[in-house]
Amino acid sequence: MSASGDSNDNRVKQAEKIAHHPEQYKVCEGCGSIVVSRAVTCPSCHAYRFDTTAGRVISQAQMLALRNPSSVLSSDMT
Repeated sequence: MSASGDSNDNRVKQAEKIAHHPEQYKVCEGCGSIVVSRAVTCPSCHAYRFDTTAGRVISQAQMLALRNPSSVLSSDMT
């Protein structure tokens, strides 16, 4: 399987994990990232407003799982 196929599988698995436990996550209102509920600010954009509703967390996880990744990760820099 290709690297992008593995990445897509990982994204889908992560989305399923989030969808099964949406109370453990929240959606950043600044950039749309999903972060753990204990985060005070978003690690991606440093915003501090979040949507904690289960429906929003689940729909955002599903949308992000289907979309091509667009974030720059530290592993991309090596």
